[in-house]
Amino acid sequence: MERSTSAQPVRASLWEDWRGGPKVHCFLCAHHCRIAPADRGLCGVRENRDGVLYTLVYGCPVSTAVDPIEKKPLFHFLPGSKSLSLATVGCNFSCLFCQNADISQMPRERGMIVGVPLSPEQVVQEALDSGCLSISYTYTEPTIYYEYARDCARAATGAGLKNVFVTNGYMTAECLSDLGADLHAANIDLKSFSDEFYRTLVGARLKPVLDTIRRLWEAGIWVEVTTLLIQGRNDGEEELRALASYLAGISVDIPWHVSRFYPAYRLLDAPPTPVASLERALQVGHEVGLRYVYAGNIPGHPAESTACPRCDEVLIERQGFRLVRNGITEGCCPHCGERIPVYEQEVRK
Repeated sequence: MERSTSAQPVRASLWEDWRGGPKVHCFLCAHHCRIAPADRGLCGVRENRDGVLYTLVYGCPVSTAVDPIEKKPLFHFLPGSKSLSLATVGCNFSCLFCQNADISQMPRERGMIVGVPLSPEQVVQEALDSGCLSISYTYTEPTIYYEYARDCARAATGAGLKNVFVTNGYMTAECLSDLGADLHAANIDLKSFSDEFYRTLVGARLKPVLDTIRRLWEAGIWVEVTTLLIQGRNDGEEELRALASYLAGISVDIPWHVSRFYPAYRLLDAPPTPVASLERALQVGHEVGLRYVYAGNIPGHPAESTACPRCDEVLIERQGFRLVRNGITEGCCPHCGERIPVYEQEVRK
């Protein structure tokens, strides 16, 4: 396969010689790739060149956009604000239902790495100029362009911006430790509570994702979780109850977004998820004790909004990704005084 790149290779982080070389061991993510010279890891964007591992996507995003933070989705972090969103090509997963396969699978399927040069300093300036409160590393998997995301995040923190990972959760503990306090929030795709689902439909394993959710929460990083519900694949009540119970066992305050599936990429034989299936999942989440359970990809559904878990008053009203009203007062429900875990600050004008 012909390979092309529009980025200058940059020496990668989080790798070591493998048994004296010339292979290298990449421990950026839980795949722990052992990469021979002239080969790339499963992500398709980290290459062994003469015994040194390089990232091929540094400073070369394929997509940038200003999004509402609700699109990530993050409902309890800077509600109503804008977030500069960026991605490079590549991914360490091969989900059969990927909605961004044209860029996430480009390096593996087409041998191409494309993008537009944009330095971390330029990313931060663009966020400031656009009135954003945060930068979101999203669309593909931020772990695979880690060095770029890390440098952007450090510059962003210095400029008073927050940093968000929208991630599959497959990064290692070493990666999270290296990123340190420059990550402020994450939405993690917990695609299923079945290891078989992960192995056959995703090309990964379940346990590293569960470990990441716990590590992030225990590190004080705000975490929300999204599950794309696919009929007949991951929507069984027993599985959903186990998944929701796992989250509740970490904290009942973790918001869980249950999102409607539409056929995409290579999973075209599954129908759109029935709304009734999503509503049953919402019910299961509440039954196991989760206080904030949301419906995704169903614009206008009441479960897009945030209700007080004590008195059921609607506090944050949303329509799709648009915040209509935020009625939280000094971090509390104005009706009953219940404290609501929402990170807020003044929105830039």
